[in-house]
Amino acid sequence: MTRYADIPKPIRSGIVVVDPELGVPQRIIVLQFNPDTLERQVAPQAAGGEGDSGGGGGGSGGGDRNEALRLKGPAQETWKFTAEIDATDQLDVAAPEGIHPELAVLEMLVQPTTAQLLAASKLTKKGTIEISPIEMPLTLFTWGSKRIMPVRLTELSVNESAFDVNLCPIRASLSIGLKVLTVSDLPAGHPGAALYLAHLAQKEQLARRARGGTLAQLGLGRGI
Repeated sequence: MTRYADIPKPIRSGIVVVDPELGVPQRIIVLQFNPDTLERQVAPQAAGGEGDSGGGGGGSGGGDRNEALRLKGPAQETWKFTAEIDATDQLDVAAPEGIHPELAVLEMLVQPTTAQLLAASKLTKKGTIEISPIEMPLTLFTWGSKRIMPVRLTELSVNESAFDVNLCPIRASLSIGLKVLTVSDLPAGHPGAALYLAHLAQKEQLARRARGGTLAQLGLGRGI
């Protein structure tokens, strides 16, 4: 007879916030429930232009013909999914503030801290002409051991659907959008660049394991 203790617990997806200089995790955000679906888009960075070449010959190709099969860099990859947070599903955990803390930690992924804003304000008052944009921690999205990638949070839409007597939200649905950061987005030597290369290498290994077909299966037994 199978015991509940023998059933393996599912791995959770989540977000890891990493110090961009030291490469040390600062915070680990584990999603309460794994999303049911993921929407992914992978757009190649073609070297040629998209417009009409206008070079005559009766063609309507886009850009330089010599660039048709060339890529400028890694493909642009985006992820979208819906995450659920429900305080009523974990009654064994005290939640006097509802899910305010869980929502706040996600929102702070796209917000500078008060200390950073005050520091920038002091530089402005001192007459500093050029102030560098505030650098945020490196964010990693994990979906199992085969999908670990540096990302930027591009969308966070929150639908709060239930509240306690103090109007603290206790249930919410979050629409989250992520952009995978590549070596084209990060400076050389950045920890995120190395993590992206590891993510890409993982894809290459998985692609090599895929079973290949034959020309005969395509009705091209005599060759191309």
